[in-house]
Amino acid sequence: MSMGQQLNLHWLHKIGVSAALLTTAIGFISVNQTWGEEWAVIPVSLQATGPFLHLGALVAVTALAWLVAGQIARTEKIRFQVVVLLLYLSVLLGLYMAPLSITSPCIMDHANLTPRPDVIGHLGAPMLAPENTILSFQRALQMNVSGLEADVAISFDGVPFLMRDRTLRRTTDVGKVFPARQLDDASSFNWTDLHSLNAGQWFLKDDPFWTVQSMAQREVMLVGNQGVCSLEQLLRLASLHNQTVVFSLRRPPHRHPCYHSWINDTLEVIRLSGIPQHLVMWTPDWDRGQVRQVAPGLQQTSVEKLPPQVLHQQGISSLLLRYSQASPYDIRWVNSNVSVTLYTVNEPWLFSVLWCSGVSSVSSEAPNILRKVPYPIWLMSPDEYCLIWVAADLISFTVVIGIFVFQNYHIIRWRLSGMHSYNPEQIMLSAAVRRSSRDVNIMKEKLIFSEVSNGVGSAEDLYMENGFDYYNNEGISH
Repeated sequence: MSMGQQLNLHWLHKIGVSAALLTTAIGFISVNQTWGEEWAVIPVSLQATGPFLHLGALVAVTALAWLVAGQIARTEKIRFQVVVLLLYLSVLLGLYMAPLSITSPCIMDHANLTPRPDVIGHLGAPMLAPENTILSFQRALQMNVSGLEADVAISFDGVPFLMRDRTLRRTTDVGKVFPARQLDDASSFNWTDLHSLNAGQWFLKDDPFWTVQSMAQREVMLVGNQGVCSLEQLLRLASLHNQTVVFSLRRPPHRHPCYHSWINDTLEVIRLSGIPQHLVMWTPDWDRGQVRQVAPGLQQTSVEKLPPQVLHQQGISSLLLRYSQASPYDIRWVNSNVSVTLYTVNEPWLFSVLWCSGVSSVSSEAPNILRKVPYPIWLMSPDEYCLIWVAADLISFTVVIGIFVFQNYHIIRWRLSGMHSYNPEQIMLSAAVRRSSRDVNIMKEKLIFSEVSNGVGSAEDLYMENGFDYYNNEGISH
């Protein structure tokens, strides 16, 4: 290969490596931006699975002792044996002591378990009916929720309505009714236009939770006729069932007619709905002082984890936080002063961990699933876990010692048996592979006479077995 070709390949290699590194970095940044909040599930999931991951790892490393012991017994390099043995024992010792660093809220005395957390239906029961519709909230009430949660926007003519997205495109038929406005902000529509939209057909078409096929025909027709729900409709439904309502209120765009009056417009709807004020959890931070004067009975709720003194000064009695924002210590400490609601909790294992942590309530899009969790998935006392820990370590240690003894015993026995099958002439013959044929023949003669003297067989047979022609006194070429 010429110098020019070598240089060309050298630069191609650099360009390829740089492109791979750049692509990896961009991919990692994109994933982190898209799923940044989801990284927080890792420490929480370790709290739920830590003890079981430890036992699984201990079983795997204990089983690995068979390979390690065999490798150490077969090799003759002392340094290699020492390095492999120390490395394996270090990993094993680390696993034996790992429970000292494992913490889980579900390792607790059964008597200290708090009552089952209340479940608030976020968006109603969106797995059973279209989100933020009256039918969805009715289905949530059938799941015995303790409250209802929604996302609220303000229409162009000042009517608070329920809508999760900035636009109406995903959850309504706005593309069919108002095709030129399907990408407009939902707050740019007046209530008459909003009320004319269908908010259920998308659910039947997309079937986001694979539940449509199990619906009866009457249920399908009911889902397909759902419309956009107003905040007043939700409040009246909650008041009828004496349920708590919590909602995230979205301020309208800057040039919206209600940009400055959105708080008062919402408070007026609460007053007209007739719902008792103590059933409403008020989350907006704007003008809290004025809100307390107009509606002193509202539950002032913060969506930020603020210092205790700030919570007291602002008269905040409850917190609405993402489940990753509050540690078990925070939950138990804050619960003694204010109530804590964590969102969005859809998995039974996560619900169990938060229950053990002592949380008072959770917000969930799957109340139908959490309803089937009457008790934490697992719960054990510290003494029970300590007993399992010590027993697992002792069993593992015994098995490892047994494997090493068994492997070394058989390897040593195999080596000794191999040595007995050789005499000095055989050893010298195997080392004389590259010697001259005359020397090899002499070695063979010595071997044959040695075996004859030991009573192995006749000289003629041994000559033939060892590849030597007795009559011609010549070595058989190989």
